[in-house]
Amino acid sequence: MGQLRQRSDRMLPKCVPIGIIVGFDAVILSSVPLGGGLSSSASLEVATYSFIEAITGNKTIQLVQKAMVCQKAEHMFAGVPCGIMDQFISVMGIEGHALLIDCKSLQYEPVPLTESNYVFLITNSNVHHELSSSQYQLRRYQCEEASDLLNVQSLRFATMENLNKVHLNGKMNEIIYKRARHVITEIERTKTAADVLKRGDYKSFGELMNASHNSLRDDFEVSCTELDQLVELARKVPGVLGSRMTGGGFGGCTVTLVDQAAVNSVVSAISSEYKGSPKFYIVSPSCGAKIVKL
Repeated sequence: MGQLRQRSDRMLPKCVPIGIIVGFDAVILSSVPLGGGLSSSASLEVATYSFIEAITGNKTIQLVQKAMVCQKAEHMFAGVPCGIMDQFISVMGIEGHALLIDCKSLQYEPVPLTESNYVFLITNSNVHHELSSSQYQLRRYQCEEASDLLNVQSLRFATMENLNKVHLNGKMNEIIYKRARHVITEIERTKTAADVLKRGDYKSFGELMNASHNSLRDDFEVSCTELDQLVELARKVPGVLGSRMTGGGFGGCTVTLVDQAAVNSVVSAISSEYKGSPKFYIVSPSCGAKIVKL
């Protein structure tokens, strides 16, 4: 509750008039695994904000602003310099769609995810390496260093041509090069993913998922043995189109795109060979946070 109160204090000035603020008792019940890379922090922030809206009667009209306030709570209270994506999708989600988000302009485009033959299977590795927090910040600093060396505001404005040129000139070390290469190629994969989904080309989308994980593993170096094992086990099963880690890395969950008829085969293969205690969830794209009246 201390965490909830701190985040509420930071959100209240942004969403309700300042006046007499009375206390309340609350119970948090969640099915989102903590530290699993499934936006558990953003979920709590957005749920808390939505709860405060409901009890005060003051709703934020601009939903993007709601996401930004929740992001600020993460920065100020948790000390995590996170991006806006988790809070944004938790607020702005549209049932049956992915969102292509421009994290600079905060513009977004709904992308249909309606193919009923395929499902997304979440596998929780149930491991969490303590490197995640420090390494997350380190990756951010490394990307900022790469941007400075490339003389761009952020890596979204960089190209592989410029990156290779700077690297070959000896102005960028191998680690910074690999971090930047991941970001630049991941941006392109994201754009391509939206295009292939619009065409209903789930096979190509699965291939992009595989390429994304490989880049996160080899260039960004935020995967771990357990996540790599889960991904490799899933990819071996007929009917799996793609599998990759999700979240900040060093543990947490993988996401697998699989033919609905092959889900049990994936679960069986992982359960029998994974050196851990995995937990499985079948998920579907849903709407953003809302108040449920009991």
